[in-house]
Amino acid sequence: MKMSRLVAFSSSLLLGAVLALTGAATANAAQSVQAVDYVALGDSYSSGVGSGSYDSASGDCKRSTKAYPALWAAANSPSSFGFTACSGARTGDVKANQLGPLGASTDLVSISIGGNDAGFSDVMTTCVLQSEATCLSRIATARSYVDTTLPGNLDSVYSAIRTKAPSAHVVVLGYPRFYKIGGSCVVGLSDKVRTAINGAAEYLNTATAKRAADHGFTFVDVAGKFAGHEICSGSAWLHSLNWLNIGESYHPTAAGQSGGYLPGLDSAA
Repeated sequence: MKMSRLVAFSSSLLLGAVLALTGAATANAAQSVQAVDYVALGDSYSSGVGSGSYDSASGDCKRSTKAYPALWAAANSPSSFGFTACSGARTGDVKANQLGPLGASTDLVSISIGGNDAGFSDVMTTCVLQSEATCLSRIATARSYVDTTLPGNLDSVYSAIRTKAPSAHVVVLGYPRFYKIGGSCVVGLSDKVRTAINGAAEYLNTATAKRAADHGFTFVDVAGKFAGHEICSGSAWLHSLNWLNIGESYHPTAAGQSGGYLPGLDSAA
């Protein structure tokens, strides 16, 4: 009987210790997340174009409360959140207009950039409005730019980020493939063109991942997250061509931000 009471007493002490440690660990984890100073940079894929619910104060930058940076901040309550991503931004725009919130105390930075430098918008306009041959030629020009000019532009902006935020963990997010080949689309671009556009996105991602790695940054390929949700999939997380709102065409929907980009940042933050 005494032994049973001793065992029970010991067990209760052990359980209390475990609960105390678990509680402390949980509290420390929460405190660790809340202590993060987070800054979100980049282009329209980071500002949230296509997801609606835009902050009127952001003007033409179209920063959305449904964009993955805002969703991450809402879920994790960082101690500070700087959101300067802007629709249409190129690498030079990031350096000129977006780095203000960065500092020595910045812990986490996210960015998607490079698509506008490579001429994403012009590629899609050309492919929609002109011949297949002209479209494929424009894609080839974009790929050549990715080979020759984009790496230097990325190096420049990545170096500027590191200089301003020397201790930050920097997460670079790529771009999804746009189309499901052989999917539900029966009109519009040919599968040959759609395949070439997908290939160009992958080419851009590969180049971006290389530059990110060389700077010690973490690259997140979101294409896998979007698999099964491309245009022509029947459950698209990307807007197709929308003549009534051209600016949102070929951008992630709110579901694409929450189901594609946010898990990508979560996995790397």
